[in-house]
Amino acid sequence: MFVDDNPIEVTAKEYDLLCLLASHTGKIFTHEDLLKEVWGAEYFSETNYLRVYINRLRRKLGPYGEDLIRTKPGMAYRIEL
Repeated sequence: MFVDDNPIEVTAKEYDLLCLLASHTGKIFTHEDLLKEVWGAEYFSETNYLRVYINRLRRKLGPYGEDLIRTKPGMAYRIEL
């Protein structure tokens, strides 16, 4: 992956999470939906996983991270372009 022509390294889970969000731009995904899709059904209540990964992605995306990955506090995430 690249940000402003600079390569960034992401883990497999970060990549899966970003791809899922990006493939449905504007769609709101609940924490449970993202956890089930990326980690599997047994992780549906592990919202701490999601917070950590979203924060990592935002940092790696640099100045675009906060504007790109939007939060509905305590409930959901979405990508806005």
